[in-house]
Amino acid sequence: MTAMLERLDDTLTTDSLVVDRIFREGRTAYSFNEDPVTQDQIDRIADLMRFPPTAMNVQPLRVVLVRSDEAKARLLPHLAEGNRAKSASAPVVAILAADTDFHEHLPRLAPHAPGARDRFLDDEARERTARFNASLQAGYFILAVRAVGLDAGPMGGFDAAAIDRDLLGAGSLRSFMVVNIGHVAEGGTFPRSPRLDPSEVFIDL
Repeated sequence: MTAMLERLDDTLTTDSLVVDRIFREGRTAYSFNEDPVTQDQIDRIADLMRFPPTAMNVQPLRVVLVRSDEAKARLLPHLAEGNRAKSASAPVVAILAADTDFHEHLPRLAPHAPGARDRFLDDEARERTARFNASLQAGYFILAVRAVGLDAGPMGGFDAAAIDRDLLGAGSLRSFMVVNIGHVAEGGTFPRSPRLDPSEVFIDL
């Protein structure tokens, strides 16, 4: 572990280009050029985002990829009018959804916690857990998109019930975010908005 941390100190300092790409220079994309998103890039995103933590390792995020023209035509009417052009320009649109049946996987994902599945038999409590932890994973997903050299445009502004019904099959998945993915077009971002000073965010007790 010490050797791993030393290597990270050498190659991934807070001043590195990698950190700039993921954090400081990464921007929300509002329009995309025609460069494709490859399956290899999708696979690398999937591999990166699966490792950061969730509570009890529940891992409820499901990512539904909208890639075909037919699928996009089904999605766009469910987006707010001001968001449709953004998604229309993206090579891939990811619907992020929380799987409210995540507990069925806990015997495999949480072997350290015998009986973990039975802790989530209450439907409302289970959905709260699913949404909270899927939201954590959404942040990991966006950073993973940036880490593989792509740009992300996360959005609200859609009819979640309609997406759940018409694209997700009205099962256990609950959509909560749409993320447009691709290579940002020239002029496809806005100027950086102000950020809070760290002294306003980090509070000592």
